[in-house]
Amino acid sequence: MTDETPVTPPPVPTTPPALPSPPSSSRWSSPIAWAISLALAAMVGTLLFVGGYLAAGGQASGSCAAPNAAFEPLCEAYDKLKAQYVDKLDDKALAEGAIQGMFQYGVPDPFSGYMSPEDYQRALGDLSGRFSGIGAQMGVKNLDDPADLEACAKLSDTCVLIVIAPLRNQPAEKAGLRAGDIVLAVDGKTVVGSTLEDEVNKVRGEAGTDVTLTVRRGDETFDLTITRAEIQEEEVSSRLMQDGVGYVALHSFTDPGADQFHEAVGELLDQGATSFVFDLRDNPGGYIEAARKIASEFIDSGVIFTQESAGDEVTTWDATGDGQAADPSVKLVVLINGGSASASEIVAAALQDHGRATIVGQHSYGKNTVQVWSPLENGGGVRITISRWFTPDHRSVAPDGVQPDVTVDVPAGTPPERDLYLERAVEILTGRAVGEGTPAQPSASEDGGPSSLVPLHVPLSYDPSGQLSATA
Repeated sequence: MTDETPVTPPPVPTTPPALPSPPSSSRWSSPIAWAISLALAAMVGTLLFVGGYLAAGGQASGSCAAPNAAFEPLCEAYDKLKAQYVDKLDDKALAEGAIQGMFQYGVPDPFSGYMSPEDYQRALGDLSGRFSGIGAQMGVKNLDDPADLEACAKLSDTCVLIVIAPLRNQPAEKAGLRAGDIVLAVDGKTVVGSTLEDEVNKVRGEAGTDVTLTVRRGDETFDLTITRAEIQEEEVSSRLMQDGVGYVALHSFTDPGADQFHEAVGELLDQGATSFVFDLRDNPGGYIEAARKIASEFIDSGVIFTQESAGDEVTTWDATGDGQAADPSVKLVVLINGGSASASEIVAAALQDHGRATIVGQHSYGKNTVQVWSPLENGGGVRITISRWFTPDHRSVAPDGVQPDVTVDVPAGTPPERDLYLERAVEILTGRAVGEGTPAQPSASEDGGPSSLVPLHVPLSYDPSGQLSATA
């Protein structure tokens, strides 16, 4: 899934250029999280609603102008609704329904679609890496069975809204919110029956305004009022482990994420890292330009991926040539799973094809399309698939995903503090098991998660549905 905020990639083709979305294109669409990954539609006034096309010319039917004969029944239906329906109808709602229907039933592609004004603005914030909120990563926890998140589509007394971690030096941390706190209500309204996405949207808001969380911490329940601010998400977690192993996790391919990744790799090398574990688990993707930059940290030269658009147009994305860890003597293991999508797959596949890394974990999501997002007059937006991408060896990752070189299965009952993926990666890099002296330090969700509003015409690949958490 590869998507938003202005970067400075090559010009986007005017006619159709990677992040996946299983259930939907909202980053919070999975049971525990959100997760947050563009043909052009427009409306003129409130009388023209022709399924997202700018009505210009064509035959008119009453108050609705059809762009061609195929759309005349749509105009007829609109006129009849307006003339005959027993109650008053909202033209804006009718227009949004028509646009949604056009994509849902007329476009055979799950990654193209319409985004409401609220969804579009939130998605732009996700991909820019900036938003207004309190700065806390939140998720859903099943208190009865932590492994069964499928049962937690809605929040309840059992499926609770939990603080995974407040971001450093942000309002939530300064106000005293702690990892493990359970949020019972937002501004006095219970979270029960709602979703992670709904509650994160409530917690976010205009900088300078207050939000009050009702929090349970152990046996204590209390209210905590926090003043919102503009938040810059931390897209990278990193640390130096034993034996010179540098661990770096990337949570999303935003524009800031690429810069943060470059900085983290450099810092680890300065600290003495001689090998790396690169964690792409549950990373839904983002900008394809960010994917190229990040892959180039480990690949000195050659093709990172190719992009094939309509009309046999092919764009080749080469390594930037300025990677800090591109020396083959710097061993690399990449961790992936079913939530690694789109731009994550671009990077993992490039490193695999170049023989630069050992891929460890489970197969990735399997999305090889690129979308462009464009704004509409109502403040919403459309995402349109404009191309497919292929690996340096011209492999497609759809539909089976990037296949790991070393598969890791996590048996039922494995303690949550054990990270079997990381343990296997360290064993590959050091030649000995973690239990022989190197603790499996960072887990995939330990340090912040996967996580100005301008029109986007930037190619991306993004799957917000893969996220296990969301930042408020």
